[in-house]
Amino acid sequence: MSDVRQPALPTLPPPWHTPEREALQQQVRAFARDEVLPVANRLDPEKGLIPEELLARMGELGYFGITIGTEHGGLGLGAFEYCMVAEELARAWMSVASIIARAQGLGTGLADSSERERLLRLSAKGEWIGAIALSEPDAGSDLASVHTRAVREGDEYVLTGQKRWCGNAKAADFIQILCRTRDPEEGESRSAGLETLLLSKPRGEFVPGLTGRPIDKIGYHGFLTWDLELDGVRIPAGNVVTSGEQEGGFSGVGAWLDIARVHTAARAVGLAQAAVEDCTVYLQEREQFGHPISDFQALRFALADMASEVEQSRAMYRQVSHLLDQGITCTREAAMAKLRATEMAATVTTQAMQLHGGNGYTTERQVERYWRDARLTTIFEGTSEIQRKIISDSMLPRPQQ
Repeated sequence: MSDVRQPALPTLPPPWHTPEREALQQQVRAFARDEVLPVANRLDPEKGLIPEELLARMGELGYFGITIGTEHGGLGLGAFEYCMVAEELARAWMSVASIIARAQGLGTGLADSSERERLLRLSAKGEWIGAIALSEPDAGSDLASVHTRAVREGDEYVLTGQKRWCGNAKAADFIQILCRTRDPEEGESRSAGLETLLLSKPRGEFVPGLTGRPIDKIGYHGFLTWDLELDGVRIPAGNVVTSGEQEGGFSGVGAWLDIARVHTAARAVGLAQAAVEDCTVYLQEREQFGHPISDFQALRFALADMASEVEQSRAMYRQVSHLLDQGITCTREAAMAKLRATEMAATVTTQAMQLHGGNGYTTERQVERYWRDARLTTIFEGTSEIQRKIISDSMLPRPQQ
């Protein structure tokens, strides 16, 4: 996301464009450029964490409560605005675009209505930011094979097992844990007996029975990703997630993933757009053979292809987020948007590094950060291969087991 020269904001086509959305987009773009980008450029090279003051500022602006109703202190907007904001934030630092997903009412789906209301208001202010523990060493794409066990003892569940790839776990106010409360009975699906439990915890601490080690990543800095060990972790029996962002059990996880995948598509578009913007500036700055390299047709055409691919993916994620706001189930379309946008971002950011030449392979330029982060988008929230499986399963009979 170049801080030297910015192209005009892309026009939002009908039926999506409203003056309110355009104003929000401009606000977020300015915030990302002026407040997030300098922090990212300073902290990402040292694998630093998002500062608390930046989180507080995002809370003031309402970015943690985009999809929370105004009656609970949120902005009362939809998936479209949520994804649009994520795209703009990702142009500066993908972790900042990601941290907003750990609020938005997440971790508030409890049966107790008064407690749910209290947590919704905290979530909208960015004071109830969570983590999600789904994957395990032997359960990534195949979440039905989760082994972490929750055994009922009186008015508590006692959890034992291991979770992997849990972003923001220690810094979170809560962790939503997918675990098995019973084994499937004969004739049931493998996912029967899976529940999502809510572990409330102090921010910046673990609770008794919960330990972890950070996983060293090549990118996606800004918050830590954890490998967790659960040995006798106790959670109140009433903390089964039954409504809200996740509706409990395995089916609730699947519904939540549809929105998460469109959100990931938007983040991927933001990364790729930032790479295009930086290349637009660099090609005019860099001179070779007595000319700015923007004079060379091969490089101009490469930039044109990059910009076109970004725009295609942007149109698709906006279409799917619009459909989600209409209450339409879009599992296949969300997978398509995620697949196309993330593969595009990996390709576009790679090309951006090439257009930067040797300078692209240094930490002196932001483009290498976009490349590192874009590569991850093809993996998390379901790999590209999983997206292809979802799409093809919706079109063809499933393979015989």
